[in-house]
Amino acid sequence: MKQWNDLVDLCKGYPVYIQTHNFPDPDAIASAYGLQKLLEAYGIQSKLCYDGRIDKLSAAKMLDAFHLEMASYESLAGQMQETDRIICVDTQKHGGNATDFIGDEVACIDHHPTFVPIDYRYQDIRITGACATLIAEYYAKLGIEPDKDVATALLYGIKMDTLQFSRGVTELDIQMFAFLFPRIDSQKLSDLERNNMEFTDLKAYGAAIESIELYNKVGFSSIPFSCPDALIAIIADFILALIEVEVAVIYSFREDGIKFSVRSEDPNIHAGNLLHEALADIGSGGGHASMGGGLIDQGNIEALGRYPKDAIRNLFLDVLAKQTQI
Repeated sequence: MKQWNDLVDLCKGYPVYIQTHNFPDPDAIASAYGLQKLLEAYGIQSKLCYDGRIDKLSAAKMLDAFHLEMASYESLAGQMQETDRIICVDTQKHGGNATDFIGDEVACIDHHPTFVPIDYRYQDIRITGACATLIAEYYAKLGIEPDKDVATALLYGIKMDTLQFSRGVTELDIQMFAFLFPRIDSQKLSDLERNNMEFTDLKAYGAAIESIELYNKVGFSSIPFSCPDALIAIIADFILALIEVEVAVIYSFREDGIKFSVRSEDPNIHAGNLLHEALADIGSGGGHASMGGGLIDQGNIEALGRYPKDAIRNLFLDVLAKQTQI
């Protein structure tokens, strides 16, 4: 684990911040928490941070269950310095889903494809079902025993990001599940997995169902009000479950712009690439082969014209027409 020692050396003597993507989900929170505790074993203190909001019940329940503190970017104003060390976890700089914090992004640990290459001084970017898998592997290879809370959080992150091991699973995800499972708090895991939907979520489901349009195997649904990132992703999975849909494009009109979630079960259509290309001139996006996310900033919505839903549909269909026959 020579590379791990390089990361430790990079952090020594500096304030360290572990930054997740904006609107962190359970995998991001678990990965950041697991890394924080691992760095503690080497005498390095760090702060977890993010921009946006903790806006999904499953994420909020994690913070309560493990007594975690995650500082918002706003709360760190005036504290961070250009020389502070930032470790990006479950995200990459300029990936379209993480604010550029003050500080030096010296490291990145992520499981998403790279769309904007960055020369980090330390990086571990590998395609796995969950970023928590990579953090769990550090514990396994370093011979450091994760405590029950860390093991439980990491295993929960893996389960959530792989949709209960039904999406994007790699052999390493399975190996790390086997490593973590004997070490978890089963009752705490069970509590986390129960009751993760709020009554207000039903309104978003209703809007998505009412607005769905099907173009051969591609389903488009719009939510005309602000909806959390995690809920948009869950609704995308829900729409993809329709037998007629192989690619789901779901988006929500929010105060920060138009937020997208795309799911694909067609091996010829890469969800991350589809988002990246469709939004290239007007926003940003990316992700895995089976799932991805993107955003059109509020300032760019005007460019969609009088009929933004039609314009959005055409952006995606134009890219798909180039890639495959739909």
